[in-house]
Amino acid sequence: MPSASTPKDAVASHRIAATLRESILHGDLAPGQRIRQEIVAEEYGTSRIPVREALRVLQADGLVTLVSNSGAWVASLSQQECSEVYQVRERLEPLLLRMSLPGMTDEIVAELDSLATSMELNNDVETFIRLDRQFHLLSYSTADSTLVSGMIAKLWNTTQHYRRAFSRLVGIGGSAVTHMEHHLLVDAIRRRDGDDAERLLLSHIRRTRLELARHPEIFAPPAA
Repeated sequence: MPSASTPKDAVASHRIAATLRESILHGDLAPGQRIRQEIVAEEYGTSRIPVREALRVLQADGLVTLVSNSGAWVASLSQQECSEVYQVRERLEPLLLRMSLPGMTDEIVAELDSLATSMELNNDVETFIRLDRQFHLLSYSTADSTLVSGMIAKLWNTTQHYRRAFSRLVGIGGSAVTHMEHHLLVDAIRRRDGDDAERLLLSHIRRTRLELARHPEIFAPPAA
């Protein structure tokens, strides 16, 4: 990826990418929503150069779709595409979790346990989404892999909106199975039981995929 043309542009690009990433992950910008470069540039008092650089970074992160000679949109998935992404996650994330177990410390296990409890005691969707993401990515954090880790982070970015929409639909208060699965995962990680951890995580991800398949309304495009 080419660098921004000046140090000032590079700083502005980093700031714009960070702000847009936060807005997309928090749901302030919806899947399929257009991001107009001229408006972003005006908002930040920059030229379009750092905006373009920021959008390229977000495209690499799986958050933005760039169409040549057309523009930029917040990345979106059809129901079929989302199902495919979840099937990929079902295979890759258990592998990454197993790879992470040898480097897992007691301190990380304790933090995972605390996150699982915090999610169970929480009734706010945004807090749940944030803690759930933190929980799972932390459980992979000691894996000796940059390739698989990067792929998983991108897949999580791409599906963030759909996890939020589903959580709002079913209600966090009714997610007893989800919370139980988190606690069981912590127990398997604490025991360094790779087989059990992989099996639990695969089932955890698959259950979400199957539930999402029952709600096609989540994938409706935004109103024009």
